Amino acid sequence: MTKRSFVILLISSIAFTSVFAENKWDHVTWRNEIRVGWGDQLFESLMWHNPTYIVNTMPTTWQQVYHENYHHDQHIWLEYQWRFKEWVSFGGMLDMSEVHWDDVTRNGAGAEIAREPGHYFYNLVIMPTVRFTYFHHPYVNLYSGLGFGVGINGGTETDSRGKYTDAGVAINFTLFGVSANYQRWFATFDIGGMYSLKNANTIFMASSRILNVGIGARF
Repeated sequence: MTKRSFVILLISSIAFTSVFAENKWDHVTWRNEIRVGWGDQLFESLMWHNPTYIVNTMPTTWQQVYHENYHHDQHIWLEYQWRFKEWVSFGGMLDMSEVHWDDVTRNGAGAEIAREPGHYFYNLVIMPTVRFTYFHHPYVNLYSGLGFGVGINGGTETDSRGKYTDAGVAINFTLFGVSANYQRWFATFDIGGMYSLKNANTIFMASSRILNVGIGARF
């Protein structure tokens, strides 16, 4: 290799590295991030679902109320993050989910006598969050995160003490997250879980929101 070729190759390598570094650092220049997303209700759909068996071997004067026609609204959440360092950011999250059903009264033969729609419960979660970004790239980020706050459960049903609304501890973690970036805009996919419980006998959520997708912007 000639001396001139070596110099040209060296200059080109430095220029390429500088451009890549500039793009990388431009990507983390914006300290503020806001995103909105959707998460699954796998736990809720497994715990609260249509009855698998309806009694039809009793006298017609016998009656029982069943929960039927379940509808799971999934998780809708909003999160804000402020980047403290390139690898860590702090923020807060607001998460809302609901489950709806009908109370159906049936006689001993299984025939429907009465139906009362409009029954539901909700879980409202409010928590501060922290995120650790361990890989930056102009087009892809990889991260994990943790949140700890309060979960508020309410709706049309009462607990053993006759209360319609109750609150407990809420925890959310992101085991693995990836964001696809386009300038200030991005889309995300997370794998994790959300838990909310008051005590061992009052569980609002367990392994809910395992999968999450979202969109957002940095500014």
